[in-house]
Amino acid sequence: MSRVKDFRLPDLGEGLTEGEILQWLVQPGDTITLNQPIVEVETAKAAVEVPSPFAGVVATIHYPAGTVVDVGAVIISVDTDPSAGPLEPAAGGPVESAAAQEPTGVNNQPEAGDLVPSLAKEGALIGEVGPTGRTATLVGYGPKSVTAKRRARQDAGPAPTAAAAASRLPQATPTEVEQVAAQPPVAVLAKPPVRKLAKELGVDLGLVVGTGRGATITRADVEAANEGSSAGQAIPAVSPYDPMTRERRIPVRGVRKLIAQAMVGSAFSAPHVTEFITLDITPTMELVHKLKGLPEFAGVKVTPLLLVAKALLLAVARNPEINATFTEDEIVVKGYVHLGIAAATPRGLLVPNIKDADQLSLVELAQALQDLVQTARDGKTTPADMARGTITITNVGTFGVDNGTPILNPGESAILCFGVVRPTPWVVDGQIVVRQVTQLALSFDHRNVDGQLGSQFLADIARVLADPATALAWS
Repeated sequence: MSRVKDFRLPDLGEGLTEGEILQWLVQPGDTITLNQPIVEVETAKAAVEVPSPFAGVVATIHYPAGTVVDVGAVIISVDTDPSAGPLEPAAGGPVESAAAQEPTGVNNQPEAGDLVPSLAKEGALIGEVGPTGRTATLVGYGPKSVTAKRRARQDAGPAPTAAAAASRLPQATPTEVEQVAAQPPVAVLAKPPVRKLAKELGVDLGLVVGTGRGATITRADVEAANEGSSAGQAIPAVSPYDPMTRERRIPVRGVRKLIAQAMVGSAFSAPHVTEFITLDITPTMELVHKLKGLPEFAGVKVTPLLLVAKALLLAVARNPEINATFTEDEIVVKGYVHLGIAAATPRGLLVPNIKDADQLSLVELAQALQDLVQTARDGKTTPADMARGTITITNVGTFGVDNGTPILNPGESAILCFGVVRPTPWVVDGQIVVRQVTQLALSFDHRNVDGQLGSQFLADIARVLADPATALAWS
């Protein structure tokens, strides 16, 4: 039995076919333990740290950071018995490349033994229960019954040199080109939040030298580059636009690719209807202020979104058919509510959901919302966090937007859009007074949600927000 074990990229979600290697957490020659995180991979659904199913010494890393790799491709080889002495070089090198091991057009589905425990980063071995109570399991295992369809591989070629990048600067002088060219080419290793910061500041990560572990680019590196640091740790920021065309090209992959596919599929498969209602939610805003002062909510963020979510959950209980999935053969009405919250993250728009949100108390719901948002902002949302959602809220009010016509999350029948809350002249008992006013919009699938059901559901949400005491009567 070979002491060198090849680890193949597993399916980290639901039928994913590829993932981008964001950064390696280990290097050849490093000693690793079972379930130790070894690589951070971005799929079409989430960025996750992948743990090793083997203990030993890293023999070969087959793909550099920034490479998009097919599921089932060998990404790392591990010497599982380093005490036996140095490895004997095989023909063609110590370990054959992943491309050499994977002939095109055959079923390259990994075997169960080569796969990764999805929860290993919680510190649990396969089959054990981790500190958070979740069980470490294998993902993506089992043979496929059909031959895998593989797209032709393209040779990425050598990494672009600093000189080549510098030559594209719109206002680069010969001296500047020489200075940039003197920098050695480095792999782009940066986490999603750092990538977002670089994008916002216009910093080309390909020209920044990382100072973190394994040459990972940190926030400080990006900020130093943006400020034109002369400390030698980073290269000054450059324009990402091509000087000839004045255009820049962003690859459509990962989350952005999934968003595009999902939105097109939803828009052209489900007949959308959107209804609007404008309402005075002054009582709800007053209640938010009162809840913040209660000891039960100490340390928990209380926002208007919390009460909008609670109002939606109460309205679902009164109109259960809204919480459903339409298929060609049947309508599946869910007896549970996995409440999705659309979240803007460094990797794009994600819709993680709160499992069994209808079973939570108001305090528990507030904590769940806070954890969901923080996890999304940290770029740690997992595919499991986004799976099996039943109904969604999108809060465009945080951007100062009055409202919109949201597109359904695939597999769901309704999505509620919560607009900004504004002080607005409002008629109360025949008098014009200033009140806190907002607008709600509900998009629903007209195949299984009739106008009456959609209108009643939206009206019920508005009724709770206009008079929170209604919640007591409906609870």
